[in-house]
Amino acid sequence: MSQDGRQRVVIEAITPQLELGRFAIKRVAGDRIRVEADVFSDGHDELSVRLLWRAEEGTRATAEPMQPHQHGNDRWAGSFTVGRPGRYLYTVEGWVDRFRSWARDLRRRVEAGQDLAVDLQIGAELVAAAEARAGGRTAAAGGGATPERDAAMLAEAAASLADPSTSQEERTRAALDPILIELMERYPDRAHATVAEPELPVVVDRERARFSGWYELFPRSTSPDPERHGTFRDVIARLPHVADMGFDILYLPPIHPIGRAFRKGPNNSLTPGPRDPGVPWAIGGEAGGHTALHPEMGTMEDFRALVAAAADHGLELALDIAFQASPDHPWAAEHPEWFRSRPDGTIQYAENPPKKYQDIYPFDFESDGWRELWEALHSVMAFWIDEGVRVFRVDNPHTKPFGFWEWAIGRLKADHPELIFLAEAFTRPKVMYRLAKLGFTQSYTYFTWRTTKEEFTEYLTELTATEVSEFFRPNFWPNTPDILHETLQLGGRPMFEARVVLAATLAANYGIYGPAYELLEATPREPGSEDYLDSEKYQQRHWDLAQPDSLRPLLTRLNAIRRAHPALQTNERLRFHPIDDPQLLAYSKQTEDGSDIVLTVVNLDARAGHAGTLEVPLDLFGLDAEAPFEVQDLLTDETYLWQGARNRVELEPGRAQAHVFAVRRLRTESQFEAYG
Repeated sequence: MSQDGRQRVVIEAITPQLELGRFAIKRVAGDRIRVEADVFSDGHDELSVRLLWRAEEGTRATAEPMQPHQHGNDRWAGSFTVGRPGRYLYTVEGWVDRFRSWARDLRRRVEAGQDLAVDLQIGAELVAAAEARAGGRTAAAGGGATPERDAAMLAEAAASLADPSTSQEERTRAALDPILIELMERYPDRAHATVAEPELPVVVDRERARFSGWYELFPRSTSPDPERHGTFRDVIARLPHVADMGFDILYLPPIHPIGRAFRKGPNNSLTPGPRDPGVPWAIGGEAGGHTALHPEMGTMEDFRALVAAAADHGLELALDIAFQASPDHPWAAEHPEWFRSRPDGTIQYAENPPKKYQDIYPFDFESDGWRELWEALHSVMAFWIDEGVRVFRVDNPHTKPFGFWEWAIGRLKADHPELIFLAEAFTRPKVMYRLAKLGFTQSYTYFTWRTTKEEFTEYLTELTATEVSEFFRPNFWPNTPDILHETLQLGGRPMFEARVVLAATLAANYGIYGPAYELLEATPREPGSEDYLDSEKYQQRHWDLAQPDSLRPLLTRLNAIRRAHPALQTNERLRFHPIDDPQLLAYSKQTEDGSDIVLTVVNLDARAGHAGTLEVPLDLFGLDAEAPFEVQDLLTDETYLWQGARNRVELEPGRAQAHVFAVRRLRTESQFEAYG
């Protein structure tokens, strides 16, 4: 019999956890994790329960007492704070507390006027046992005490309880002395404790995993000379533009050599000209593969200068990881076994019917050389990590095996827990969520295709108020080089304003395909297409960032608001609020202590103005129904005085597409009088 029948405590329903510990929940450094569990035993004994946690590579656990849940029902709760990034493990331990049970019964017997002689002898034995545990240094004392001193105090208490020459009243008073109770709790008898198995994992990331603003640009389009290919030095010159807008991460599509075989021309044509640069995701050529640089962008010294310059501007560089190859990639000749051959002897190019990507070969992860392929792909990421890159945007991870990502990301983050991986996985929900569980830090989402009040409410509730929030960090992008949604095609500037306000205030992580969004690029390749006309994917572009109608002021303002308001730096406590117009979406975020409240209202209609009565959740915001309060529009600095739950809001395209209100209580009479 493997079970110890003396372990009487049952531990069930520990939260948070994912699939019985198969996957880790996610937090960031400094977070306090609240853990709850059902803990009970047979009979009527008192229990002691504590929360145990440790760094995964460590063996010594830290313990924190758990307390009965406020709602009772054998539910217990406790919390612990995670430190630096890495993996941690936590669990719950519970045991029958004989001394606590004895003390409880002793009080009852005193109230009933019963004889206590035998009970005090039992108590003396329990205290003497604790003395032995203290003398054996099985627990650490706190508050300047030492186990030796504690053992001496316990020995004195045991002798006092057992001394028949002392009155029962005095011995009882000594038995229930708070000092003795504290000593007994310091050296509990856990010989038959139950420890829940398995330990549950948590991955702790740095703060940027939870809160970030991404800006994407193509290096080849950064040259001030439209006739010249952009370089890393040109990107360095662009850094002040990106940093001044307040973005955190500059994301570059693949920076590697581009194949010439089956190269695509402008607008995905199959007949490129001699100067057409090709698609950056068709990786590999005469100059090398995934660890080589596009010759026209510069040298490795230039790249290192870019990494350093970005850091000087408060930016991090994110590189694209696209595990595929052009027909000219060195691996196509050196490792043909890593690709799938067709009956005619040619290698199968990538397809997503009816789309064809003749310039790209996918890897065959079912080949006999899969182990060597895994190692080679891992070495690609390790190479760029050695060059100072800590953020990766991963192209189409859902088309590679789940097992590979779990192995590769786990291996890389074991040495570099600060790494961030963004999954470009526009695929089915369960697949997206699986990738997040396997290790991806953030993920693209369906935000682009959510357009109505009902769709936003349902989708954001799923992302932020269900178990999904324990492992999936959404990153909202209103556009990408692959996606020009019809709302932007048809909605003009008002829709561009609405979509970026939604992205920046609904999600703590958001990003834009930069120049195209700044300059309101909205022409599709053909009707019904989400591809841009003259897309940068296929050609070099020249962007006039000084255009007077640029969205740069709005983007700068939004990022400043996000940095100034902690409520917007997390996806927690997002709430949607009733407003009696179907085209007005109202929602709020607030900090845990309620010191920062941001209330956003967006007009989803780019063509017409809308007005409605907003129901402000006074109790949630800690507002008095009889007292006025202030709302300041952070986009315009206009301030309004509201009172009560129902307040009128009006938004009109061309004047104001959204309000981003800071909600503030008026605490003094002078503040109220300032409004006249």
